[in-house]
Amino acid sequence: MTLSEELQHKIDYKTKPLGALGDLEILAKRIGLVQKTTSPELQSPHIVLFAADHGLAKAGVSAYPPEVTFQMVDNFLKGGAAINVFCKQNNIQLKLVDAGVDYDFPQHPQLIDRKVRKSSRNMLEEPAMTKEEYQSCLANGQKIVRSIQQETSCNVIGFGEMGIGNTSASSLLLSKIFDLPIEQCVGRGTGVNDEQLQTKINILEQVLSLYPAVKTPDEIVQTFGGLEIAQMMGAMQEAYEQKMLLLIDGFIATAAISLLWKKNPAILQHCIFCHLSDEQAHGRILEILEQKPLLQLSMRVGEGTGCAVAYPIIESAVLFLNEMSSFEQANVSNKNE
Repeated sequence: MTLSEELQHKIDYKTKPLGALGDLEILAKRIGLVQKTTSPELQSPHIVLFAADHGLAKAGVSAYPPEVTFQMVDNFLKGGAAINVFCKQNNIQLKLVDAGVDYDFPQHPQLIDRKVRKSSRNMLEEPAMTKEEYQSCLANGQKIVRSIQQETSCNVIGFGEMGIGNTSASSLLLSKIFDLPIEQCVGRGTGVNDEQLQTKINILEQVLSLYPAVKTPDEIVQTFGGLEIAQMMGAMQEAYEQKMLLLIDGFIATAAISLLWKKNPAILQHCIFCHLSDEQAHGRILEILEQKPLLQLSMRVGEGTGCAVAYPIIESAVLFLNEMSSFEQANVSNKNE
């Protein structure tokens, strides 16, 4: 039997009707295939939260001012944000990364300083990053995940972000990658009203019109991305190469993995999409990627919160596969063949 067949046999012969655990069975099989075993384990779960500012935020694409980025990072460091609460609840290690916040933080044991520059550039004037800055972001993300794996033997890692303006950057990325009209990719982000939403769409249409020749995934991120999104991409790529399980949060994290998928579709085999964001385009993109999210809670906080909230479900999938009795072990009669 192949590993896939062995996993399916193990799942089917647990003491339950065939398929009765629904999506948990699909999830258990996926995890087993990633770890190449019929008895997978989740080791030292981590969420890495990348923070950066966006030059485009000054154009009025968000309901919040740009300084909220550094204020929220300070809140993360003090343990007061949603992601802190959910990571503590589920015993997940949280790593905070300054990928490009427009602020000088004092040294802090929980903050990893990988600042490439203070904020991405304003896309209305120039590409978000230079080629060198983009490559530095990718390398930084790779190094962070490699270090986590070497120090903790982590094999399951989620990705979060913070950056005023990053739903705008993600909308631009997804519009270019999937060749969708920008209005289909734009949501309310931090909660803009109808008038602000139309302004946001108009600004993003203007940005797209400035760079018609941009085509490849790397060119697209360099031009339209954010420093935190680019570092997240490097981290995701390294996690895939380290054969980890990747937990994908919401709209922004899905934009990052979509760009990597465009370069290497096999990366999705390692991914669990944790929830359906309340951003309007997220569901459409998941359909294109043929991925089903674990949760639908109308969340749009970012930060990796969907990963943290979904984690107990992922644990349940592994536990039933490893600890639930088979019909033979429990001396329970199976259905007539």
